Formats: sequence, structure tokens, C-alpha cells
Amino acid sequence: MNTPRAAIPRVNVLGVGVSAINMGMALNTIEAWIADRSPHYVCVTGVHGVMESQRDPVLKDIHNGAGLVTPDGMPLVWLSRLAGFDHVSRVYGPDLFLEVAARSLATGWRHFYYGGGPDVAALLKSRMTRRFPGLQVVGTCTPPFRPLTAEEEEALVRRIDASGADIVWVGLSTPKQERWMARFVGRLQAPVLIGVGAAFDFHAGLKKQAPLWMQRSGLEWAFRMATEPRRLAGRYLTNNPRFVLRVFVQRMGWRRYPGDW
Repeated sequence: MNTPRAAIPRVNVLGVGVSAINMGMALNTIEAWIADRSPHYVCVTGVHGVMESQRDPVLKDIHNGAGLVTPDGMPLVWLSRLAGFDHVSRVYGPDLFLEVAARSLATGWRHFYYGGGPDVAALLKSRMTRRFPGLQVVGTCTPPFRPLTAEEEEALVRRIDASGADIVWVGLSTPKQERWMARFVGRLQAPVLIGVGAAFDFHAGLKKQAPLWMQRSGLEWAFRMATEPRRLAGRYLTNNPRFVLRVFVQRMGWRRYPGDW
């Protein structure tokens, strides 16, 4: 049975409405959007996205305007369960990427990969079509490391529309991918846009994923920081303590975060 957006409650995590979902619910929701061709985007969000939204009200609005905000990190899963949603489990971007690909073999959904470093999207297509024979990846694009001009945006829309894609996967990292999806949702004929960040590099074979026990225990951040200390140490060592403190203050009722979803 499909789960429409209106039936999915959200958990207020520092003013970001995190969808109270599991993987099956996410897949059914995406399937419903494609069936009725209604435009939506999905923010795959963990602590980083929530904390970036504290500094950027526009980014928070983008999250709260999303069709789904998936609990990408275990802290968001735990907070959802504390709020009474025992069915919630992690909807991790790299896993969602694979699960949608697997379902596509039966549904015939067409995919477009947008983002990544030079040649990453093309490499990702090669690896995914070998892993899932019959998977329809109808286009890829690696954008320049600068804002697109108006002419380039229009050309990109024409290119994606001509591909016949049902889902556009966006691998630009947070907050770039969220801003991109909010800008292009409804402009593209593809009904579903999903921002999955590092999933491109993971499934292209360019970066290693944390062991499952670390993913399930909420320690994936430590693995990623150890593998990319220059890029990620500052993020995790700053965001994680602040997140814990702010959530404690919110749960104690000492500060309220209004929700607008």
C-alpha cells in the first residue's frame, strides 16, 4: 500500500521536520509520486543537515518543504523513536540508492545522475548497470564547480527532460544539493529529485563505507572523520557536541523550535 505524504508525520528536531519513516515507507512514497507524476524532492538528512539548518533559515525552509526528510543518521532514528514512532528505522542515502535501483528492475523507472567530481557520475552509471542488469540510467552530468548561468540551467532542464528520467539523483553534498533540488523541483519533468551526497562516491567505488556495526551504532561519523580528517574533522567535532546540547535543551522544554511543515 502506498503511503502518501499527508499520512506521514514528522518529528521536530531543532525545527527540522524529520519524516517518521522506514525504508519500505520511503520506497512506497517515491513509487506513488512517480505514478501520479507529482513533483517532490527528498532530503536525506543527518546531524549535519540539521545543524546547517540552524545557521541557515533558508536551508531549514528547504528541508521543511521537502516531500520527505529521511532519517539518514542514527541520532534522528533514536529521536524519532523517543517521540513514539517505534517503526522508524534509518533511511540511509547509499542504501536508499540501492533499494530504489532494485525496485526499478520491476517498475522500469529511469534514472539520471547529477553531481560528483569529474567522471564520477559516468563511473557510477557503469558500476550500477553492471550490478543491476537492466537498470535504466538514461543520463549523467558532472556540473562545474560554480553556479550555473541562466542559459546553462535551461540547457540542463532540456537535457534531463529529453532523457525521460523519473528520478534525478543529486550528489552535490549538503547544502548544495538541497538548494539545487529546491530550485529545480517543478521545472523538471522528472517527478522525483533525491539528494544523496556521498552515495555517488561510495557506489562508484571511490570511498569506503563504514562497517555495518558502526553504521548501526551511530559511529559512522567517526569512521568518516578518520578517513577524511581534513575535510570532516571540523564538521563533526563542532556539530556533534552542539547537536547533543541543543537537543537536550529542546527535550527539556527550555527552548521551543516551531515547525512549519
